[in-house]
Amino acid sequence: MRSYRQLLRVPEFAPLFLTTTASGAGLTVQGLALGVLVHDTTGSPLLTAVSMFGASFAQVLGATLLLSAADRLRPRAATVTVLLLFALGAAVLAAPRLPVAAALAVVLALGLVNSVAGAVRWGLLLRIVPDDGYLLARSTINVAMGATQIAGFALGGVLVVLVSPRGALLVACALFLSAALLARLGLTDRPPNAPGRPSVAETWRGNRRLWSSPARRACYAALWVPNGLIVGCEALIVPFAPEAAALLFVLSALGMVLGDVLVGRLLPAGARGRLITPLRLLLAAPFTLFALGPPIPLAAVLAGVAGIGFGAGLLLQERLIALTPGELRGQALGLHSSGMLTMQAVGATLAGTVAQLVGVEAAMGLLAALSLVITLALTPALLGPVDRAAAQAGRNTTQTGPGAKRDG
Repeated sequence: MRSYRQLLRVPEFAPLFLTTTASGAGLTVQGLALGVLVHDTTGSPLLTAVSMFGASFAQVLGATLLLSAADRLRPRAATVTVLLLFALGAAVLAAPRLPVAAALAVVLALGLVNSVAGAVRWGLLLRIVPDDGYLLARSTINVAMGATQIAGFALGGVLVVLVSPRGALLVACALFLSAALLARLGLTDRPPNAPGRPSVAETWRGNRRLWSSPARRACYAALWVPNGLIVGCEALIVPFAPEAAALLFVLSALGMVLGDVLVGRLLPAGARGRLITPLRLLLAAPFTLFALGPPIPLAAVLAGVAGIGFGAGLLLQERLIALTPGELRGQALGLHSSGMLTMQAVGATLAGTVAQLVGVEAAMGLLAALSLVITLALTPALLGPVDRAAAQAGRNTTQTGPGAKRDG
């Protein structure tokens, strides 16, 4: 599958696409509104940051306890239920005089729910699109989500001014309800992807199976660690250039969009494996130059060029899918998402700590250099004979495994 026209003709892709973007807009509006509300109430930068981004830390707990649900629940029912829980959470957060501690507890609970939501969503996408359509479909959703985040922050900012933070939270609640309705009306009621009931024991068993393959371990490491370190570099953009931070973030986002389009739409299938390492190097190399304190115009260009390298994540996801039995693919993608968000939080924390010791520019250069070293160290495991054999085994499982057959 090579064109957007072909992708849009796939039954159920449009409903899943619209559901994902509506819920993404809701999460963005909710995060901004809650951050403003907590800051107005407490004046604490720490509590404000935790209210906006603390849900990412719950991803570790979700990956440990809940991910088996991704392949063992009916995907439409799970998607609708998750969105209704998001709507309920936004309504609770909008309640007058809600204590900050209670609001943070709701945020962490929603983070747990979201750890399953992503796994269900990407597992369902694999069942909706043809085998050769995942890369294009995922890149299309990534581009849309990037635009949705930008629009969501703009909408949230307007709503906070016009109808107050609590009013904006109610708008987020309405967005979640709309997404739930889209999912209920537009998606087919499929059976679970794997037999059995979700449980903590099944989650641990599935994670052990996923982690038992050296090829998959290398793939996860390549997905998580270089990405997390560069997100740490981006976390220092504001102290690096307070007056021009928005410009650098915008160009970085545009680079990410370009990378997703390049990988998902333009890159020939035969070139994908060969470009994983070059794109990962492109992700980190421009940030090493920040150690020299480049002028703002050059720094903005460097951030934009580096953003293209995030497209390697799509290629690594495609490799991970090929290496994973069909009945574990939802959990495999959920583990990737949870690990990625966790490593991004770790990368940002590490970047701030190093910057305190050696300065912002030097910290950005050091983290980028470390990302380069790790990328090069992982390359043999990604391209060696063990990986090729595992990929062939993954393809064989895809053709014959119990979760391989697509519905519809």
